[in-house]
Amino acid sequence: MAILLGGLALVLFIAASAFFTVHQTQQVLITQFGEPIRVVRTPGLNVKVPLVQTVIPFDRRLLDYDAPGEEVILGDQRRLIVDSFTRYRITDPLLFYQTVGAAEQGIRGRLSSIVSSSLRRVLGSEGLVNVLSAERGRVMGEIRRQVDEEARRFGIEVVDVRIRRADLPDENTQAILNRMQSERERVAREARAEGAEVAARVRAQADRDRTVLLAEAEANAAILRGSGEQEAIRVFAEAFRRDPEFFQFWRTMQAYREVFSNGESRMVLTPESDFFRFFREIPNVASPAAAATLPRGGTAPAGSAPQPAAPPAAPSVQPEPASPAPAGTPAEGR
Repeated sequence: MAILLGGLALVLFIAASAFFTVHQTQQVLITQFGEPIRVVRTPGLNVKVPLVQTVIPFDRRLLDYDAPGEEVILGDQRRLIVDSFTRYRITDPLLFYQTVGAAEQGIRGRLSSIVSSSLRRVLGSEGLVNVLSAERGRVMGEIRRQVDEEARRFGIEVVDVRIRRADLPDENTQAILNRMQSERERVAREARAEGAEVAARVRAQADRDRTVLLAEAEANAAILRGSGEQEAIRVFAEAFRRDPEFFQFWRTMQAYREVFSNGESRMVLTPESDFFRFFREIPNVASPAAAATLPRGGTAPAGSAPQPAAPPAAPSVQPEPASPAPAGTPAEGR
């Protein structure tokens, strides 16, 4: 009974090992004692020889490989740190198994060298402008083509190769930043110089306009002053022409007012000076009534009419004589 049960279990185990399932995301390579027999790509239930044949599954989806960043010298002798990634698919499981093995990790080392060499070949003939501009698609297409041609001998198809990041080395980055800063400073200096030139031109034009306006204003003012003085001289001349004696009297009264208004003026003149002519023509003011009509200092009020000449006697109001001095010495006001 036990032998029967053991035989039955063995039969069930052998029958179970004869069936295997292929997932829709997989493709299977059947080997017999390590020798490839056939490839199964159709999803579903399949049969193999139990205990003799082995099922090796391979992923049929897109696989990715991220290459480490490496320094590449471009065609214009500039250095660039390139970080790329690759998308590939296993198209021939038998060739893949024969060249790489059953594990997918075996292809990563091969792809690393292929992608690195392709990047160096293609980017070595391109400038930095092409890598960082719209020409980048063409450059990456050429890299993908070269990688795909070399990877087909491993049973895989390279679908895409892209540069994830392209940076300059740190020393180059600092040099470029310094150059950019110098360029910005140069542009700023040019802008400031142009602004200073415009400002100087505007100030010069404003100064010129100011000078012209002041000159014209002074010229007009001089013309107006000349016209006014001319009119004043004409009026004075007309008045003097009408009554010369009154005009002389009026001007003399004005001189008296200016000289004797403060009451402290002293004059060094002879009594016979022409300046005191109207003092001599004033009537005798010895009487208190006549003296009361005269201001302090003995001068007649400004604008008063001249009186008839007095009898030949010395005028009652005489200027204070000073120390002996030549006759006709000019007047000194204090």
